[in-house]
Amino acid sequence: MAQQKVVVARTAEELAEVLNLDPVEVLAWDFQIQLANRIAQEVARRKLTHAQAAKLAGTSRSRMTAILNGGLVDISTDLLLRVLASLGIRVKPTFSRVAA
Repeated sequence: MAQQKVVVARTAEELAEVLNLDPVEVLAWDFQIQLANRIAQEVARRKLTHAQAAKLAGTSRSRMTAILNGGLVDISTDLLLRVLASLGIRVKPTFSRVAA
């Protein structure tokens, strides 16, 4: 059996490098994860059920459950932003240069 090499990636950028992913996709992925994490924090803070959060956001319970569980496949950034807005959270982006 071949020896397996253990690789540790501590940031999204390191993971992109290890997996040879497009850095632009990784930035978008990281942004979505941050949005989803903030949604989960607010839902927990307000002690909302998945169904209650979904109703507030105008989306399905299954989509809300996916978001709250970090399952972001087929979840748009637009939807995440709308969910945050429905929870009374305003997103204020900041911009910085990344290493080229």
